[in-house]
Amino acid sequence: MRRSAMISLVFFVLFQKFGNTVQAQTIKAVSSAETGRKTKKLVMVALDGMRWQEIFGGVDSSLMNDPLYTKERKDMQKHFWSADAGERRKKLLPFFWSTVAVKGQLYGNRDLGNFVNVANPYHFTYPGFSETLTGNPDSAVNSNRLVANKNANVFEFINRQPGYAGKVAAFTTSDLFPYLLNKWRNGLIVNSDQDSLPYPDPSFRLLNEMQSLSAKPTGERPDLLTYFAGREYLKAYHPKVLYIALGETDAFAHDGSYDQYIGVTHAEDGMIADLWNLLQSMPEYKDQTTMILTCDHGRGSRIKKDWTDHGVDIPESGEIWIAVIGPDSSPKGEVGTRMQLWQGQLAATMAAFLGMSYQPAGQRVLPVAESILH
Repeated sequence: MRRSAMISLVFFVLFQKFGNTVQAQTIKAVSSAETGRKTKKLVMVALDGMRWQEIFGGVDSSLMNDPLYTKERKDMQKHFWSADAGERRKKLLPFFWSTVAVKGQLYGNRDLGNFVNVANPYHFTYPGFSETLTGNPDSAVNSNRLVANKNANVFEFINRQPGYAGKVAAFTTSDLFPYLLNKWRNGLIVNSDQDSLPYPDPSFRLLNEMQSLSAKPTGERPDLLTYFAGREYLKAYHPKVLYIALGETDAFAHDGSYDQYIGVTHAEDGMIADLWNLLQSMPEYKDQTTMILTCDHGRGSRIKKDWTDHGVDIPESGEIWIAVIGPDSSPKGEVGTRMQLWQGQLAATMAAFLGMSYQPAGQRVLPVAESILH
C-alpha cells in the first residue's frame, strides 16, 4: 500500500476508535482581544479537485505535451511553460506565489516533506468538503448523494455566536452544499448552482440575467458567476464569514481536458487576487481578515491517466494542500518543515482564528492546526 493511502487509513481507523467524543456543553466564544488575535473576519475559497502538483510545480509537461489531454499545447507553452519549476508555478498562479508566498503560508509540498492529507477514506467531493467544514471524517458520509449532513459544521457554530447571526454566507458552484451544510437545520445563507440571488441591488439582477443566459459546459453555473455572486454579496452586506467553493477545476479534469483545467486554475488565481485586493480596500476587512485557500481532494499522479480521477482506488488523491494569509499567520511562505496536517483540522482552526473553540456536542473533531495560527 502506498504511503498516502496508509497514513489516511491508519489515521481514520485510530480516529474512529479513539477519537474524543465531546460531551454536551456550552461553548464560550471569546473575543479577539482576549485571545490577542487580530482576525475578525474570515474568508475561505475552495478549488474542487485542484492538485498539489500544479500548485507547487506549475504545468505538468507530460500532460501538456499529450494530445489526448491538451488540444492547445502551443498556447499553454506560450503562457504557462518554463523549464524552471519556480517560474512555472508563478506563471500559473501569480497571486499564490507573489502574495501568499510572501505574506502568508503554503502547506502541502510533499517534495519538501510537508504533508497535507484528507483523513476520510473516500477521497471524493462530499466526504472531503464535509470533513473540511465539520472537522469529522465521518465514515457515514460516503457518497455524493443530495442528503442532508447530520454532522454539525463550523459555519453554523459560528453563526450561533453573539454578533455573527446572519453574518455567515456560502456561495458555491455545486448543488451539494445546501445539503452538505444542512441549511434547513441551521438557516445558513447558502447560494448554489442555479439558485437566484434574491437581493435588490442592480448587480444581483444583472448576475441573475447572466446566469439564466449562460452556457453551462460542466452542468453547473460557471465559477465566474459563483465568484461574482460572493463578491457582490460581500460588498453589499459585509458578512463576517464568507465561503466560496468553485468547481470547474474538478469538472474539466474529469473531462480529461488539461488545457481547460490549467486555464480555469489561472483564472481562479485571478479571482482570489481580486477578492484579496477588495478585502484590503474595505475598512471593514483591511488588516483584520484571514483568507484560507484549499481543496476537497487530490487527483491521480503516479499513473499519468489517473490525473483525471480520484477516489479510494487512487491513493494519491488523498493528498491535498492548504494556503493561508492574514494578520495572525506569520509570513512563512512555502513551508518546508516536515509535518503532517489533516483536512479536517481546518474546521477548528477557522473557529480559533475568531477566538472560538469549536467542539460540537457529541461529535468528534480534529484538533486545531496550531502551525497555521502562528
